[in-house]
Amino acid sequence: MTPIILMMILLSVSAAFYYVGRRRAFAVAGSGGLPALHSRPTYYGALTALWCAIPALLVFCLWQVFESAIITSLVVNDLPEQVRSLPPDRLSLVVNDIRNLVSGNIVSSEVNPVMQAAADRYQDLEATSMASLTVVALALAIVVALFVRRRIKPDMRARNHVERVITVILILCSTIAIFTTIGIVLSVLYEAIRFFKIIPVSDFLFGLEWSPQMAIRADQVGSSGAFGAIPVFMGTALISAIALIVAVPIGLLSAIYLSEYAGRKFRAAAKPLMEILAGIPTVVYGFFAALTVAPFIRNGGGLFGLDISSESALAAGLVMGIMIIPFVSSLSDDVINAVPQSLRDGAYGLGATKSETIRQIIIPAALPGIVGGVLLAASRAIGETMIVVMAAGLSANLTANPLETVTTVTVQIVTLLVGDQEFDSPKTLAAFALGLVLFIITLCLNIIALYVVRKYREQYE
Repeated sequence: MTPIILMMILLSVSAAFYYVGRRRAFAVAGSGGLPALHSRPTYYGALTALWCAIPALLVFCLWQVFESAIITSLVVNDLPEQVRSLPPDRLSLVVNDIRNLVSGNIVSSEVNPVMQAAADRYQDLEATSMASLTVVALALAIVVALFVRRRIKPDMRARNHVERVITVILILCSTIAIFTTIGIVLSVLYEAIRFFKIIPVSDFLFGLEWSPQMAIRADQVGSSGAFGAIPVFMGTALISAIALIVAVPIGLLSAIYLSEYAGRKFRAAAKPLMEILAGIPTVVYGFFAALTVAPFIRNGGGLFGLDISSESALAAGLVMGIMIIPFVSSLSDDVINAVPQSLRDGAYGLGATKSETIRQIIIPAALPGIVGGVLLAASRAIGETMIVVMAAGLSANLTANPLETVTTVTVQIVTLLVGDQEFDSPKTLAAFALGLVLFIITLCLNIIALYVVRKYREQYE
């Protein structure tokens, strides 16, 4: 039995106990009927189902967290003494080979009888662990559910208990999201501080050359890299600006047309077709940019005597702008439709035309949502990687010319972290420094956007 099947069984048992608890509520109501119950029968069923699922799922999650470490420790203790006495890094490779052998992947060394025996032992322990987890989780779910069922009485405040449990679950989910964000920020900050201990902050923030190639030997060519990040951030800003110049006017104008001018039939057909753009994989956009748009721009520029690179910021920005049009259009359309019709009617009653109503009433009222859509599109453009890799290249050039090759922060992060890397060299740690600066820039943009929204937002009673 796999963990997914076990979770489905637990959820099915919880659903079954929902009906058990509900029927128990009808039974204890007796001749008094539903008015005799404190809560509706569905709350008694929900309470039984929740207490059936929650303890079992907690045990399931904790078991999955600690299972691998415990099984690995037991397998390592059964290894021969000469293997257990290996250095920690060598022993880690042996354990990794054993896990690869269990999962059927390629191992880094020759499979010997000791490794095969350890892999068989690992599989036996996994099977025993899964069987034990199944018995414990199902038994706990059934026992707790039966206990709750026995306690169902007409005066039981089932609704209050259910709402309290749901509130705790929501608080836990919010807490997990907050701590996950804090953990990501702290991990990036820690690695960035290690990088800044090697490379000065001033050289990173104000350097004009980006070439993070660190050699292994001192006598090797390129033994000292250049970590000036301005060309990387300049390329990110250039491509994102081109994308927003394309997406914002088209997306906003299309949203205004669909919400204020288009008929119902045209809107019902046009909006889903436009939103299909958001579902196309970015690699497809990358192929389109590299094989169609970039050659078209290069050949078109040649007709006017312009020397355009085969991988240009213009090609990547144009295609990226097409990709993020739905983010602007869909969100803007929704917030424009959310503007009360009474505002439109009042403007028309005062003699305003449709265009005047849109400019002076609807757009100011929908400004927060429009700014939110533009911010979402900007974040999507800044974080895009595949289109830039395929259409703009990897060269970090300090230029504002959209016809030349540039690169972005996300592309450099991927490039620096590809392959087997040790987190002791400036080359690898530079990725975390780039991520930290990008996070700070995005945070500042959000703060500026909130200020603009609060200052120019129209409030209506």
